[in-house]
Formats: sequence, C-alpha cells, structure tokens
Amino acid sequence: MKLLQTTLVCSGLLALGLSTAGAASLKIGTEGGYPPWSMVDAKGTVTGFDADVGDALCEELESDCEFVVQAFDSLIPSLDAGRFDMIISGMSYTPERAKRIDFSVPYAVEDAIFVLPADSDLIDANDAESIFAGLDGKTIGVQGGTTHGEYLGKQAPDANIKNYETLDQMQIDLDAGRLDGTFADLTSQSRFLGNMDTEDFALTDYVIKGSSDPETLGYGIAVGIHQDNADLKEKVDAALCRLIDNGTIKTASEKWFDIDIANYEACD
Repeated sequence: MKLLQTTLVCSGLLALGLSTAGAASLKIGTEGGYPPWSMVDAKGTVTGFDADVGDALCEELESDCEFVVQAFDSLIPSLDAGRFDMIISGMSYTPERAKRIDFSVPYAVEDAIFVLPADSDLIDANDAESIFAGLDGKTIGVQGGTTHGEYLGKQAPDANIKNYETLDQMQIDLDAGRLDGTFADLTSQSRFLGNMDTEDFALTDYVIKGSSDPETLGYGIAVGIHQDNADLKEKVDAALCRLIDNGTIKTASEKWFDIDIANYEACD
C-alpha cells in the first residue's frame, strides 16, 4: 500500500476512534517543520526521514496512511484525544512521555550537539561539563517540547533557554544574532550549518550522546501509540524490527542524514 502524502489540518471533525493495523487508513501525526526529519512543501506533501519511515511502516502493516501535520508540542495531546493513530516525528521515547502514551521499539538513535560562534572557546571543549559551564548567562535556542530543552535546563541551569515552535525559526534568530547558540539533533544542526552562507558558526567538537541520560534524552526515536491500542503497538513493533533487519531504516537514514542511525539493538 502507498502512503498518502496528504497534509490534514487537525479539527474536531477528525474521528476519535482508534484504528488498528490493517484498517482502511491510519493517521500519522508529525510536525512537518524539522528538516531533514519532517518537512511539508507548498502542496502539503510531507517528506523527510519520518515520511520514509511512515511509508515503509504502512506498507508492512498493509494499510493506507495519511499525515496530520501540527506543532510538535501538540502531538501527544492530540494522540491522547484520538485525532490520529501514531506519532512519527523524530520523537524520543522518554520515561516522562511514556506516562501518557505507549512507544514502539526505538528504531533509531540520535545524538545532539551545539551550534555556537566559531570563535568560541567552547567549540574545542572535550567534555560536556566544560560546555555547560561556559553557557552561563548565554541565550541558547531549542525547539519547544523536545528533550533538548529539558536536558539543557538540567545541565546548564544558569543558561537562558529560548523555545521555538520550529527549527527554522530558531535558526533564523541565530543567524540574526538574537541567540548565542542552538542545541538540537546532530543531523539537523549539521544540515543547518551546511545551508548557511557564513562561517560565523560551527558545531562543537563534543557530541552529547543520546544514551548519556536516558531519563531525559530517552532511549531512542520511536513511534508514539495510544495506550489503549496494544494491538497496533504489537504490529508496529514487529514491522519496525523487519525494517531494521532488512536495511530499510538504514537506507532512509543514509538518504537524509548521510549516516546510519538505525537502532540495531532494538529487537535483540
């Protein structure tokens, strides 16, 4: 089956019933503003790594699917309300989020990194503690509702954290000098710098490993599923393990990130 790349605006008219795999159609919640994970073009077509994962997953589930695009921090409440069946939006599986929704096996792992002024002494720091200490009083941009803001607040309580609805908005403010730096996924930060026509900023040498703080950063990227839909979770888990095993996740991640972020330990 094909993935119907149709962007829907959430409204009260969307069905509140929970679908199961094999149904006529499954709705997938995604943000659509976090390249290269999830993007929406002028025609409403969803592209990116999340779209490729959703396409392959729905083919495995033998279901047609359609995307519901909305702000990242509204995805979990909307899943709770039954506005869609799954979340595929580069979402980390964290203990806090798992209090509200279920998660599939984590099919991908992602590290995080800072973008800071290229002449900053923190660029060459060789440990996280040095970077965090150097952020005191600095204004650092993060995307609202992500694990990055929570982690940064925990590790650098004297930094000023500014939340943005989209990655693009955050990066515009950095380029305009309204931020001292940004903190986000390594893949997204690398893409941002690659698209910038300036050498004023750089990635820090030190990378924050996704496994360094599971309580905050989570256990990996997973599909969010309503807690009352155990049947769908079981089928999604099995399908994701097949996609990891047959190289589909690897192919999609190398296509969008130039690196393999498939989580090969997820199905051991």
